[in-house]
Formats: sequence, structure tokens, C-alpha cells
Amino acid sequence: MKTTQSLNAFALKLNKEHYKQIIKLGLPIIAAQAGMIIVAFADNIMVGQYSTEALASASFVNNVFNMAIMACLGFTYGLTPLVGALFSTGKLRKIGELMRNGLVLNLFYSLLIVGLMSVLYVNLHQIGQPEELLPLIRPYFLLALAGIVPISIYNAMGQAAYGMKNTGVPMWIVLFANVLNIFGNWLLIYGNWGFPELGLTGAGISTFISRLLCPILLAIYFITAKKYDEVYRGVIQSKVSRPILRKIGFTSFPVSMQLLFETAAFSGAAVMAGWLGKVELAAFQVMVTVGSLGFCFYYSMGSATSVLVANAAGQGNRREMRRIGFAGYHLILVMALAASLAFIFGGRTLIGLFTHDPLVIAMCLSLIPPMVVYQLGDATQVNFANSLRGTSKVTSMLWIALISYIIVGLPTTFLLRQSIQSIFYSFSASLFLAAGLFLYFFLKNTREKK
Repeated sequence: MKTTQSLNAFALKLNKEHYKQIIKLGLPIIAAQAGMIIVAFADNIMVGQYSTEALASASFVNNVFNMAIMACLGFTYGLTPLVGALFSTGKLRKIGELMRNGLVLNLFYSLLIVGLMSVLYVNLHQIGQPEELLPLIRPYFLLALAGIVPISIYNAMGQAAYGMKNTGVPMWIVLFANVLNIFGNWLLIYGNWGFPELGLTGAGISTFISRLLCPILLAIYFITAKKYDEVYRGVIQSKVSRPILRKIGFTSFPVSMQLLFETAAFSGAAVMAGWLGKVELAAFQVMVTVGSLGFCFYYSMGSATSVLVANAAGQGNRREMRRIGFAGYHLILVMALAASLAFIFGGRTLIGLFTHDPLVIAMCLSLIPPMVVYQLGDATQVNFANSLRGTSKVTSMLWIALISYIIVGLPTTFLLRQSIQSIFYSFSASLFLAAGLFLYFFLKNTREKK
């Protein structure tokens, strides 16, 4: 009996230590993510106050571009476990070599995404969106397109920083860029201080400028910070290497596809919401933005968990990898409960920030129950997808996402497209399926060898 109690006390002590480590790494990521969510809130509030047509147009473009941004973001995620494993063994110059190759690979990948999105741009008139929204959609689309490459380069450097347990500097850069973005919105959407009143296009210009600034500031930091001298030498003295490019690609591409397929399911739902009308589309955008509050916290804790799992993987400690993964899950479950309560009791207040249109408000209120339902699935899949990513054994993530989000998720949404409420409920099926599969493969890859 005493032995069992001692083991339980030891396990609890280990979990407490893991909680502290995850929270310490995760809080700056939360702050950065919260900053991005605040910008999304500010964009939608300012655009929504400008006109419902502008809000509906922003909804369409943002949801479509979420696919491109998430595909590029996912591709940068391949750097985190590789950098984390090297950092745990003190190989800083090797990290620099990895960063150089990672930046080159991410540059070409983001240019590929730009090319694909350009094809979509020339076919906007065939997607079935309301004809009166196209003059608003087109310039906003082009500005979003221009921001893909700089934000991809920033994310690649940011993930390398995360792998070296530095989540603070990327946080401050994002927060500064976000303040600049909101101020730019105020100037350019409404035409304050003598600037032209550009409406939705003004929001696009402001966002592009802030995205361009992020990689410039982070590059300056890496070049000037003394503690990264060895990393910087590794960057400038190394060469582009096919084996390293291949290694990064093998860990990056499945994660990119996982996030792309997940976002595609949501973007497909946004298109179907547009088929129902501009009120439904505007309500969809508001609730996706409100729902991103929960995702912001889950993603941040998941990223911190991924870094620590990668550090343990670099030391070959599978038991520690599993403990870290479940410690992260405990924290994320608490956050899911808090997010659900916030939506239930504060939903009307949050919705009122975005629009005064009574039809849109009523539609949004009807979407709170399905929003709460999928919180558990979302929290679980975010945690174990990130935990699995930390192991670097990510091949399974591609087909898990393909099955869960594309083969199951999109057809389910299409079958339930008769109302905006049923479209939202359809998200839960794919989220819970993905969560179960990510958990299974994380357990498989952290099973101790006999």
C-alpha cells in the first residue's frame, strides 16, 4: 500500500513539474496567439461596423486563406521537433544549418502555395459567392496573397526559436505587429487623420504591412543576440543540403497536409454557409472568430507540449514523452471547460462586439450549442496532434487528416448543409475521429521498447 502511495505521489510530482514547464513555454505562445486573435477580432469588429457586405467578404477571403496560411504554418512545424532534439544535446551550429535549409525549403513551399492561390483568384467568379461581394473580395484577396511569403518565413524562424525554448521574443514581435495592424486598420478602413477611406481594402493593406514586419524583426534579433552566435554561424557557413532538405520535408509535409485538410474542412463549410446567404456567412465568420479564442489556448499549450516531447525524444526517453503529452492534455482540458463556459455565459456580449445587425446576432446565438459541443474534440485533437509531432513520427498525420477532415468531414458537412446550425454540428464528427487516431499513434510511438 505504501509503495503504491509513493508511486502515485512521485507521478503527481512529475506531472506538476511538467505542468510548470508547459505553462512556462506556453504562456508567451498564448500571448502571441491571443494577440493574433485580438487582431482578427479588431479586423472583424471594424469591418463589421463598416458594413455587413464587407464582413461577409472578409469571411470568405479569410476562410479560404486560412487553408494557405495553415498549410504554410504546418510546413514550418517540421522544424520544431528537429531543432528541439538538437537543442537538448547542445548542437547549436547544427541548428543553424537546419535553419538555413528550413528557410530555403519554406520559401519555395510558400511560393508554390502563392501559385495555387493565384489560380483560385482568377476563378473567383465560379465559386458561387454573391455577385455583389466580388468587387470587395478581389483586392482583399490580392493583399492576403502578398502576405503569404513573409508570414511563412517568420513562422519558420519562430518555430526554430520555439525548438530552442525561446517563446518570448516571437511573442513580443507578434504583439508589436498586432498593435501596428490595429492602428493601421483605424487609419485606412475609416479614413482617419487624412488617410483615404478604403474600407475592407484598408484592412488588407494594414495586415500586409504587419506581416512584412514580423520576419524582418525576428531576423534582426537572431543576428544580433549573442546567445545565438553559434546558430548564426551555422546559418551563414552551411550550405543547402539535399539530405537535410529531405529530412525537413519528411517531417514538415505531413503536418502541413494535416493542417491544410483540417482548414479545408472549415473553409468548405464557409463556402456552403455562403450558399445559404450573406447573413449566414457573416454569422459563420463571427462564430469562427469567437471560437478561435478556445483554439488559441489549445494550440499554445499544444505547441509547448510538442517542444518538450521533442526534447525528451532527443534524449530517447519514451516514458517522459508520454508523461509530457498527457500533462499537456490535462491543461488543455481545463482550458476547454473554461472556453465552453465563456461561450455559454458571455456569448451574447462577444457577438455584440462584431455586429449590430439583429439577424446576424440571432443567427450567431443559435450557433453557441454546436460551438460548445466540438470544444472537447478540438482540444483533444490539438493536444495529441502536437504531441505526435514532437516525436517526429508524423507520416500517419497525413492520412489521419485526409480520412477525418476530407473523407468524413466534408461529406458530412455537405449532407447537413440545409442550415448553418447543422453545418456547425458536422465539425464534431471529424474532430473526434481525428482526436482518437492521433491519440492512438502517439501511444504507439511512445511505447517503451522491450
